[in-house]
Amino acid sequence: LKVLVLGGGGREHALAWGLAKSARVSKVFVAPGNGGTAAAGGKISNVAIGHSISDFPALVEFAQSQNIGLVVPGPEQPLVDGVADAFKRVGIATFGPSAKAARMEGSKAFSKDFMKKHGIPTAAYGNFTDFEQACAYVRDAKFDVVIKASGLAGGKGVLLPRTKDEALAALRTVMVEGAFGEAGSEVVVEEFLSGQEISVLAVSDGYTVRAFPAAQDHKRAFDNDEGGNTGGMGAYAPAPVATAELLAQVQRTVLQATVDGMRRDGFPFVGCLFTGFMLTADGPKVLEYNCRFGDPETEAVLALLDYDKCDLAEVLLAASEGRLDSVPLEFASGRSAATVIMAAEGYPGAYAKGRAIAFGNAADSALVFHSGTAQDGAQTVTTGGRVLAVTGVGSTLGEALQRAYSGVGAVSFEGAHWRTDIGARAAMLSSDKGGLTYADAGVDIDAGNRLVDLIKPIVKATRRAGTDSDIGGFGGLFDLRATGFRDPVLVAATDGVGTKLKIAHDMNIHGSVGVDLVAMQVNDIIVQGAEPLFFLDYYACGHLDVEAARDFVQGVAQGCVEAGCALIGGETAEMPGLYAGGDYDVAGFAVGAVERSDILPRTAEIMAGDVVIGLASSGVHSNGFSLVRKVIAHAGLDLHGPCPWADGSLGAALLTPTRIYVKPLLPLVRARLVKGMAHITGGGFTDNVPRVLPPNVGAELDAAAWPLPPVFRWVSSAGGVAPAEMARTFNCGLGMVLVVAKEHADAVVAALADAGEHAYVVGQLTAFSGEGERVTVKNTSSWTN
Repeated sequence: LKVLVLGGGGREHALAWGLAKSARVSKVFVAPGNGGTAAAGGKISNVAIGHSISDFPALVEFAQSQNIGLVVPGPEQPLVDGVADAFKRVGIATFGPSAKAARMEGSKAFSKDFMKKHGIPTAAYGNFTDFEQACAYVRDAKFDVVIKASGLAGGKGVLLPRTKDEALAALRTVMVEGAFGEAGSEVVVEEFLSGQEISVLAVSDGYTVRAFPAAQDHKRAFDNDEGGNTGGMGAYAPAPVATAELLAQVQRTVLQATVDGMRRDGFPFVGCLFTGFMLTADGPKVLEYNCRFGDPETEAVLALLDYDKCDLAEVLLAASEGRLDSVPLEFASGRSAATVIMAAEGYPGAYAKGRAIAFGNAADSALVFHSGTAQDGAQTVTTGGRVLAVTGVGSTLGEALQRAYSGVGAVSFEGAHWRTDIGARAAMLSSDKGGLTYADAGVDIDAGNRLVDLIKPIVKATRRAGTDSDIGGFGGLFDLRATGFRDPVLVAATDGVGTKLKIAHDMNIHGSVGVDLVAMQVNDIIVQGAEPLFFLDYYACGHLDVEAARDFVQGVAQGCVEAGCALIGGETAEMPGLYAGGDYDVAGFAVGAVERSDILPRTAEIMAGDVVIGLASSGVHSNGFSLVRKVIAHAGLDLHGPCPWADGSLGAALLTPTRIYVKPLLPLVRARLVKGMAHITGGGFTDNVPRVLPPNVGAELDAAAWPLPPVFRWVSSAGGVAPAEMARTFNCGLGMVLVVAKEHADAVVAALADAGEHAYVVGQLTAFSGEGERVTVKNTSSWTN
């Protein structure tokens, strides 16, 4: 089955997403689509045809040439203009009403008269094409009024005056000044209804009508229902206020009554009947009909379909063929969905376009449907006022909102704004607790306790002299006396892993960055000549994923074992709102000890003529990943795709953990064979080597003396990174350099080889006058050959 979806908003992106899940569907074309459907891949692709009435012949021709089996129009205007009729005339099944049936949305005056005729509960009203008559109705009304443009006004044709003077002014704006164009040539003046609003989307084949979970949306642009009216700034479903009893009443008195009345009146409704209700003290009353899926309600309710038990394409096709009662329509039980609209700067007024969008890891926690975007080369840019519809799904409304806002937090574009109170009141009302809890705020204490139980045996494996590595207390204990130091000086280090974490997040591989975290600290400690003794970690996240955190701690424990230090404690901080749901950041703190007489560097002994020995790195280690990620984006590669220089995926190769040098180096330090060491981290050779040299000494390194690993050769080539920039950014294959006396060089290289290290004599120290570069790297041209 090939499907053609008409439209280019978030609703259409969501429909294409849902339809593509069907095993029966081979292709989903979206005309004209947007940046999201263009980039979706798989079954979904765009067609460069619009959906205005002048495009109907081209759409029909395309559908016939591609053997389209189902057409799903999204927006109301082509339905009102008769697009369903155009396809049905050539025998193509279309999930959408005829032009006659679409008058239920195309003319509010028509729909109000229909409701009155069939006894469907709605507000008192009057329809007017004459300005003065409309004003007279307002003056005589015994109730507050709402002014509605009868025609299509893009969801913005409803005005809510607070006084009669404001109502009269609103009528002038619409009927005389033409604020909504032809849509306002006729107006509906109706009674203002108070209560909560719900929206019910229902599928109909003209006889049967079956509802989706009721939704609630937010029309005003800003928090607390302030600002101008919009097409909708967010929605959630199911609405807690829509009880089973109320929905049964709505089904009986409105939905079935509407479908039956339309059929009897000669224009049966096939498609999505989207009805807005006000829940008044007198029961639910219809505010308006729409003849298509709502936006942003669709993005929420489609996320609740149980796609294992029903097939959206089969449902829509069955409805278009008059057999809706023959297919299942099932929704996931115990689930809620929430959609938050990210809007362009200036919306709902004149808004900016062409702003580049960065999506971060939004897809980790939410579904991101594109409402107003386009592809500009490899970049997605804004084109509409409502730019993205970010949808979260959870076991509660609160969890769904948390996931949606985590997704929003991961996306950025200049001038973006969104409401921060979508579903807030409903989430509080839907809780069956007597009051708010820490869990309601997004912090799961029970999950934290489960994590501690899982990692206790992992941490225990790192015990060493001085500690048993028991965790769970208020602080970690370490007995320095038990280590045998006579005159110790403590050495402390703290660090993180940097943006390498972004790759770990994307790949869902978390253990290796635990090793990285330890390596960054203990390698800094060994360069002081110190033995690492104990380590503590800090793990901060938006939502605690116990399995990911366990894997991370397992990596930390592995690093501690490699370094010979104990993991004696840590902190896990769950901070919803500060971090996106799937994101986390880490930091570590390590302490080591060295005999006072063995502290490195021994700068008084370091002199020109000393030899520089380099120890091979395992790869990029943990520095320079901002540039690496930039090169990946520049090359258009996917982390999950094949690695250009090694077997396996690109992301897995980059997550090779940082090499830990502690155990091979400690014997050399204690034998006083090493005068100084530099851990090659951010800043490369040019910034790190000078940190161990006396003021009158420089260094000359020979890039031809050691092999440049393939990862660095690829970074240099793919990113056009100059050799000098490589040398000041990356380790370029040497994670640690040692300064040793010339007469000790061979012995040191041999000892390191016996310990399993690849060591190279890579240069020598030189006299430095204070002029020019203190550390130079010659023969870097070999890196580009």
